[in-house]
Amino acid sequence: MNRLHARMGRRVPAATGFTSQPEPRTIGSFARGRQMVAGNYQFAGFLIDDKGAGLWDIEMPSAMFKEEVHGFQWLDDLAAVGDGPARRAAQDWVFEWINRFGSGRGAGWTPDLTGRRLIRWINHALFLLQGRGGAASEAYFKSLAHQTVFLSKRWKVASSGLPRFEALTGLIYAGLALNGMDEYVKPAVKALARECREQIDAEGGIPTRNPEELLEVFSLLIWAASALSEAGWIAGREHLDAIERIAPTLRALRHSDGSLARFHGGGRGIEGRLDHALATSGVRADAGAGLQMGYARLKAGRSSVIIDASGPPQGANSYHGHASTLAFELTSGRRPLIVNCGSGISFGQEWRRAGRATALHSVLGIDGYSSSQLGSQTGALNDALLRTPKVVDVSQSRDSAGASLQVGHDGYEKSHGLIHMRRFDQSFDGRMLSGEDTLIAITKDDRRRFDCAMDATGLQGLDYTVRFHLHPDVDAAIDMGGAAVSMALKSGEIWVFRHGGEAELSLEPSVYLEKNRLKPRATKQIVLSARALGYASHVTWTLHKAQDTPDSLRDLTRDDILRNNTEWGN
Repeated sequence: MNRLHARMGRRVPAATGFTSQPEPRTIGSFARGRQMVAGNYQFAGFLIDDKGAGLWDIEMPSAMFKEEVHGFQWLDDLAAVGDGPARRAAQDWVFEWINRFGSGRGAGWTPDLTGRRLIRWINHALFLLQGRGGAASEAYFKSLAHQTVFLSKRWKVASSGLPRFEALTGLIYAGLALNGMDEYVKPAVKALARECREQIDAEGGIPTRNPEELLEVFSLLIWAASALSEAGWIAGREHLDAIERIAPTLRALRHSDGSLARFHGGGRGIEGRLDHALATSGVRADAGAGLQMGYARLKAGRSSVIIDASGPPQGANSYHGHASTLAFELTSGRRPLIVNCGSGISFGQEWRRAGRATALHSVLGIDGYSSSQLGSQTGALNDALLRTPKVVDVSQSRDSAGASLQVGHDGYEKSHGLIHMRRFDQSFDGRMLSGEDTLIAITKDDRRRFDCAMDATGLQGLDYTVRFHLHPDVDAAIDMGGAAVSMALKSGEIWVFRHGGEAELSLEPSVYLEKNRLKPRATKQIVLSARALGYASHVTWTLHKAQDTPDSLRDLTRDDILRNNTEWGN
């Protein structure tokens, strides 16, 4: 049906030009742009090195690779380079797309990809048309008109959420920018306002709970509002209210290095994108007390801690959801320290599934189980979260000594009769984060389930681990006879991890998953291994930044720091 409407759209008159000169609003990567000009095409976890072939001649290895190419976000990267070779590549590939796919046949004719493509073509119009003749210009505007009409007929079939926001923003962009296309603006403005009302909740969150996706939606809403304002239109009230609500939530999801927390399929975001979007929005408000899109934030000094304090997304929105309830990330200054492993979707289905498991997050997990049950590897529910935990307690407090958070979930209650409670205490200066993880059987039914689980082990106990995944740039080593782990950041800071209780400390291999890389990055994780033998079991731990101001510290070894940091204090 999409292709039928795409072909029917060819019958409309071509747009004759722009109503005003387009201004780029999107940010690209200079490095990625240079890579493309050199014939290295990297999308969706694949790298095709073919200097003799054009973009549309290479064999595309996956559906996701093909989607990224047909969405044309790479135009931002070529425009970031901006020189003659980059411009020629952009022009050749855009006009070749028109020749091969502009009739409405082939890949790329979905509402979300069409909206994404329209935004880039319009943003970079001067870059694309410079030095081209009248025939090329005519083909360009004819294709823009064709895609605009297609979007006007098919935006409703885009999935709710980011795909529909992309489609509607692209339609508004094109309707405002192209001569003769303004009839499509008013319906799109109304539809976008309705989508904001239905998809953006009172806290400024979205159903997927994906921070990076929230930033994408926020950016689209800002672009649409700016384009409407510049053209003399007024965005819908729900549209503007959504921007007002999202901005404080994104600030709560922002680490001290300017990146986003990596949860539920989201990454750190393009460097500078978050701060640029927040500045452009003009919204100065910070998040209030309590959770934002289900996340809690502790911030003091140069350290930020962001905790997933809610259950994962539900229903259709659980496709990219992770079993990450109570997991956290810690960033010190400009350097990430404790992280989650991230989304493995660009590395194939096995990595995608692995990345969603509790064990690939910085949180407690009962060995062999996730706090949310992932769908089986076969069958229609393969991608769903079949069982998700309910958060049973959230309490936050702050005083002169620092900030505290206590939160729990029941993800192991039905299987083992255990509630997981987690407490965080951050010092007033951000140099110390203390934690306590407790597994407890509270009710009679819980204790009966726990006894059954113990019987299944021959009364040997239930093994569990508390994991702290480290960023790949962290240099970690076990010191002090195995009692502590020291972690050196590239900034020169040294953090020390210690624990209490009967848990066994180890430093083990881990991975860091980033969608713009060809393979997972090797890193390490701190692991506390323990065994629940009774109705309550707990471990305690601390992350402490060693004092680094005394001049004498520059000449101290790592073992010196471990011996003395308690005396120096926070």
